[in-house]
Amino acid sequence: MEQRILGKTGRNVSVVGLGTWQLGADWGNVDPAQAQAILAASAEAGVNFFDTADVYGDGKSEQAIGKFLADNPGLDITVATKMGRRVDQRPENYTLANFRQWVDRSRKNLGTDTLDLVQLHCPPTPVYSSSEVYDALDTLVSEGAIRNYGVSVERTDEALEAIRHSGTASVQIILNAFRLKPLDEVLPAAKAANVGIIARVPLASGLLSGKYSKETTFAENDHRNYNRNGDAFDVGETFSGVDYELGLKAVAEFEQLVPSGATTAQAAIAWIAAQDGVTTVIPGARNVEQAAANAAAASAQVGEEFDAGVRWIYDHYFREAIHPRW
Repeated sequence: MEQRILGKTGRNVSVVGLGTWQLGADWGNVDPAQAQAILAASAEAGVNFFDTADVYGDGKSEQAIGKFLADNPGLDITVATKMGRRVDQRPENYTLANFRQWVDRSRKNLGTDTLDLVQLHCPPTPVYSSSEVYDALDTLVSEGAIRNYGVSVERTDEALEAIRHSGTASVQIILNAFRLKPLDEVLPAAKAANVGIIARVPLASGLLSGKYSKETTFAENDHRNYNRNGDAFDVGETFSGVDYELGLKAVAEFEQLVPSGATTAQAAIAWIAAQDGVTTVIPGARNVEQAAANAAAASAQVGEEFDAGVRWIYDHYFREAIHPRW
């Protein structure tokens, strides 16, 4: 699989990675053995970048990855985790003392002395411009607890602020066919600053898989059920913030663009990977088949006509509501 350098980390990562939110629940339950099989299938397909967080299943996702790495010591896998959602979302909670506590917990879960990449997990907006926060992160690097740090953001202005700070190695941001705003400024700024871009929610919480309908239901503990209106966290994390039924109409248009030989999901992932400045795309997978199919998207080809169609769909269905908000 094609690999690209992840910004200031200097690490080569697969253009298609694996998001592991689903391995810690919030998408319905995942059996531990199935989680190991998903990780194995991804690695076998050439994926060498796993993204997780300390709050995914209260550490279950990190622990699953830690077990997989312990059982497969010869694999060269870069693991990015996140921290900052274990406390009330107030800027004053983003301190070196808390960072040390969270990092120590993640190191234990992942079974490593030094974390490859730690990302601030969508903190309050003022955190991105706090010099004390970046000083604390630099301290963790100097102490050897982490190798690099980055941020995960909800909005483009937060990404642009983080990119201005010299220590920021990567930015994780929602980017998909229903969320195009990062193309305007974030990707060019990141490229100029040698900051890696990790594209998350690439399938708009599964909408862009083309497998859902008005009759589709989701488990009670699936965020696509309980957070559809933003009751638990930023609604932009669920279906990229778009209205579900409107999203289905847009997907019907999107499916008309998909080239022969690719699935709807593969085309959606390939389009993101083709955007200048993107380092890696991190779809999740609920089973081995999805993991293999997502990885195969790295070889799918989409051209200018496809790109033009994606932009028309966004302008027609979503720009007015989505572009100003995130």
